[in-house]
Amino acid sequence: MSDTAVRPAPRVAVVGGGVAGLTAAVEVAEALPGARVTVLEKGPTVGGALRREEVAGHLVDVGAESLLAVRPEAVDLVGRLGAAQDLTSPATTSAAVWSRGRLHPMPRATLLGVPATPASARGVLEEPEVARLADERPWPGGPLTEDVAVGDYVATRLGAAVVDRLVEPLLGGVYAGHAHRLSLRATMPAVWQRGVAGDSLLRGEVPGPPAPPERPPFAGVVGGVGRLPGLALAHLGTLGVEVRIGSTVRALERTAHGWRLVVGSAADPTALEVDAVVLAVPPAPTSRLLAPHAAHAASLLADVETASMAVVTLAVTRAGLPGLPGSGFLVPPVDGRGIKAATFSAAKWGWVDALDDAVVHLRASVGRAGEEASLQRTDEDLVALAVAEVGAALAAPLPRVVDAHVQRWGGALPQYAVGHVDRVEAVRADVAALPGLAVAGAAYDGVGVPAVVGSATRAAEAVVHHLTARSVPSRGEHP
Repeated sequence: MSDTAVRPAPRVAVVGGGVAGLTAAVEVAEALPGARVTVLEKGPTVGGALRREEVAGHLVDVGAESLLAVRPEAVDLVGRLGAAQDLTSPATTSAAVWSRGRLHPMPRATLLGVPATPASARGVLEEPEVARLADERPWPGGPLTEDVAVGDYVATRLGAAVVDRLVEPLLGGVYAGHAHRLSLRATMPAVWQRGVAGDSLLRGEVPGPPAPPERPPFAGVVGGVGRLPGLALAHLGTLGVEVRIGSTVRALERTAHGWRLVVGSAADPTALEVDAVVLAVPPAPTSRLLAPHAAHAASLLADVETASMAVVTLAVTRAGLPGLPGSGFLVPPVDGRGIKAATFSAAKWGWVDALDDAVVHLRASVGRAGEEASLQRTDEDLVALAVAEVGAALAAPLPRVVDAHVQRWGGALPQYAVGHVDRVEAVRADVAALPGLAVAGAAYDGVGVPAVVGSATRAAEAVVHHLTARSVPSRGEHP
């Protein structure tokens, strides 16, 4: 290469404008200031499962509404996007389980529903069930050497009631899945590690006062976590990143120097040639785009099932509202209720409570994997269901509903089936053989916002490494 020759600025396409795609675009643009980065989102807006809608005249979250702060990725991203001052902690994290017709306090210090001590589960569990929990039994095969279903493992060791009344509702709230289908290794890694070591799943009482955590376990954003996409868009604008909405990527093709994306309708497609691509879309479209290039990864992703759910947000008059016990409650599916959880948003977040002196916001969620029929009801029916069952849980009818909103999330939650961790490793290994290509999103390392941000950072680092390594002059070249 001559002294005057200049390598062109690398071009990077990010397919998908959800949390993963926006994060990947930020990471690439910041790491490679000269790069030309384009985000392609097929929908009319960016943000994925982070969204705010107006309910009773106020914008509130209708998707994810909190961030797991013990993982730093999401709260750190909020800070990088200029909103660190808006991070906030819940006013209360005291949650309940609506079991056998009553609200029972959720046992503290659980590992995704596995109690620290049998006594802590008393109330949610009846005395014979507490006795079975205390009678911890070994796994028949000894220490774990391969993945198993959460429900099978915990029920065998601690009893079926622990799964039905504690683990199942928690997993339903996070994954909208079922304990007897979900991977222990992927969804409950702390329990998996104990199983591998052959240790007890009961931690016992810890002597002395507990050490205060470095930061609260959950965080929110004043104004809603749904502000995050807008903050990211503003930041991407300062970095010169182009964001195209309404841009469906129909195909991905190899070229001599990188990748070509076929974008738009079948009748009027356009081509975008780039040096690297991050696929930050759900498993099904990722599988379709990968199929010509990484058949094994495409096949594995095609087998990933997804669950749909709906969030019903209610605004009710403050006058006459019964006391709200804590931040909300979870519902064991064994009880046959229509909702799977409720969040008392105004009790949980100070900024929500301050929105309106006359109105209180709360929400309920509906839908688990394989239960699509529950979501075939009309919006009006879902609102009526939420009103009736939240009132029943509180043992008092809710006051007048001023406004309501139903947000349906179709196929939003990938299901981490047994063997998920190995499946993801195989997908990434297959994709890694394709220079300049990486994958990110909720289908890999976790469905929460911090895990999705982490997967996007990992994908962006792979792309940046590829582009940086390629830009280093080879032997015989002169910079």
